[in-house]
Amino acid sequence: MVKNFYLGDIVEMKKGHPCGGNAWEIIRLGADIKVKCCNCSRIVMIPRSKFEKDVKKIIKQNVPEEK
Repeated sequence: MVKNFYLGDIVEMKKGHPCGGNAWEIIRLGADIKVKCCNCSRIVMIPRSKFEKDVKKIIKQNVPEEK
């Protein structure tokens, strides 16, 4: 799987959130990745290594435009 993530991407994780949603929006990238649940708007920080293992698929990719 491609390991390129961008701000605003919507990803599906292997485990769902307790609220019932499993779609997450990436709102911060770095050594830790901050994601927001698309169902209940809860924000969670996950280490990048765990995040990359737990991503099932990218639902919507927000590729930045090149100038």
